[in-house]
Amino acid sequence: MAALQRRLAEFAAARDWQPYHTPKNLVAALSVEASELVEIFQWLTPEESARVMADPDTAHRVRDEVADVLAYLLQLCEVLGIDPLTALAAKIDRNEERFPRPGGKDGTEGK
Repeated sequence: MAALQRRLAEFAAARDWQPYHTPKNLVAALSVEASELVEIFQWLTPEESARVMADPDTAHRVRDEVADVLAYLLQLCEVLGIDPLTALAAKIDRNEERFPRPGGKDGTEGK
């Protein structure tokens, strides 16, 4: 993850893009790219959406948009000093507390 963030930072630096990589601009770009991903799925049925990777052209578009979303998210994390994996682990921990398994935390109650 850190290597990808470095690579993205070097790419932007080589093009003098750092002044534009503000949190506001990165969040806006992230939203645009996420919307482009949504656009691919917009009018598909649930069944069609489950098979989206079967078509090579569509699969290529999905991979590109996922990459764009991830790139902007990683750049945002870099600018804000957020470790994305630590943030995700903490969020999963909070969700496990907020949404316990039915029957108890360890799933063994009632068995």
